[in-house]
Amino acid sequence: MATQTGRMDVPAGAAIAAPDSKDVMLFWGCFVAILCTSTAFITRAILVNTVWVTDFNLDKVKAAELFGAGIWPFAISIMLFSFVIDQIGYRAAMFFSFVCYLVYAALALMAYSMIHSGGLAGAALIEAQKHAYGYLYTGSVILGLGNGTVEAFANPVVATIFSREKIKWLNRLHAGWPAGLVVGGIITVALSDAVKNDWRIVVYLLTGAAVVYLVMLATAKFPVQERVASGTTYREMLQEFGVIGAFIAGFLVFRQLQEALGWSPIITYVLLLASVAGYGAYSRSLGRPLMIVLCLIMMPLATTELGTDGAITGIMEEPMKTAGFNPAWVLIYTSAIMMVLRFFSAGPLESRLTPVGLLAACSALAIVGLNLLSVAHGLVFIFAAATLYGLGKSFFWPTMLGMVSEQFPRGGALTLNGIAAIGMLTVGIIGGPMIGHMQEISSRNAIEANLPNVYQTISHENSYVLGSYSAVDEAKVADLAKRDKSTSDKVQALDKTAKQHALATMSIFPTIMLLSYICLFIYFKSRGGYRPVHISMEELTGGVEGAVQG
Repeated sequence: MATQTGRMDVPAGAAIAAPDSKDVMLFWGCFVAILCTSTAFITRAILVNTVWVTDFNLDKVKAAELFGAGIWPFAISIMLFSFVIDQIGYRAAMFFSFVCYLVYAALALMAYSMIHSGGLAGAALIEAQKHAYGYLYTGSVILGLGNGTVEAFANPVVATIFSREKIKWLNRLHAGWPAGLVVGGIITVALSDAVKNDWRIVVYLLTGAAVVYLVMLATAKFPVQERVASGTTYREMLQEFGVIGAFIAGFLVFRQLQEALGWSPIITYVLLLASVAGYGAYSRSLGRPLMIVLCLIMMPLATTELGTDGAITGIMEEPMKTAGFNPAWVLIYTSAIMMVLRFFSAGPLESRLTPVGLLAACSALAIVGLNLLSVAHGLVFIFAAATLYGLGKSFFWPTMLGMVSEQFPRGGALTLNGIAAIGMLTVGIIGGPMIGHMQEISSRNAIEANLPNVYQTISHENSYVLGSYSAVDEAKVADLAKRDKSTSDKVQALDKTAKQHALATMSIFPTIMLLSYICLFIYFKSRGGYRPVHISMEELTGGVEGAVQG
């Protein structure tokens, strides 16, 4: 059925050719590359809260800064490469990402050598730690840029070579993310004693995995992105995202840079207005309404998946330790569920439920899972609740990417990677801090209800992007312990329990998603049902033969 702007819906029941062996090999190379990004994520998350704290004499603020140095460049490079990747080619982007891994490894090993050269103590050790931290921080920024570049080339490559089954194969591609969390988490936990003695082991393992994807992709024939192959112009690509999409992404990018580089908010808004004005003058489009809606839904989606994953190990620490297990196993377990389901179940489920129906069902499961986790105690209860949460979050990210690619093929790499960048940046700037704020609210309510007039004496005021908040001050709790250990112990117990209860509050994010997907289901139903969109007759017959980048 023909639609506007020359696009075409896919005929129901159209035959889908079996994947070419070269395409499958290209897919596996991209899969390993994605796996590297999440392995880097989880190994750094573990190291920065354990070994690196001692080696580099980090307080909580410095530790958070070091971890964030590997996150915010990830999102920004996804966004920036989306504008140029069709011009420079996927191969160049792939080599750039690998070089970033090498540079990170070199700087991390230099940092290790600076503080383990022997004989350092006192002022000399403190000075060495300071310089070594600078090397590791710079390396982490470069690693983040490389990881973002991986997603910037992997998403459009897989969406192009499997253009008739985008959601199925993008889910399989992004099974690499939980696979990396599982592999990296298990290795780091299993080698915890060895890593404490020499954390270079983790750097070697990560670099080795990067070499694997380099070997797999170095001689591969990368496809021409479907937007380019169809003759869709660069301006038409920008028009799909539009000024509103550019404003959302631009605000998040410049706000993150403000946070990282410490410049004035005035600079943020000047850069934002200038870039959006330039984008609008060239594209002359506000953007496709459905695209803007999907960008907005991506914000609670990313917070539900990535934000909760980032916090859940700490939140579940007390009940898991009571049960006698490392709290990291909750994340590893839910990631294992996600890995298996993404790889084997996305295609069949999506074909039965449609992408919108699948996302709505997952949102409902996530709501139930988070509410049960908020009160879970005992190993069986914890893992039963974690199972529901793991089932719920399994298809969120890649199915949203697949929907964007299916509905806006003219947007090419920009719409596909732009929405991923919006998700990542939202977690760092808004979603993650909101989750922290929810935990602090829960803690305050519990302490005020059980210990009247105590909270004001052990809290401090602070602010974040959405406003001011109060939080338990660990230093003040420590001072309280010197005067009244019984009350201090009660405060700490209430704090830990309340933060677990905050998981129920976090279910607001999948609740917003569920309502949004119900509205989208009604929207597509009014148009005859959900159907993927193609941009040329050639796509309907399998694409342009031999269209590769070389």
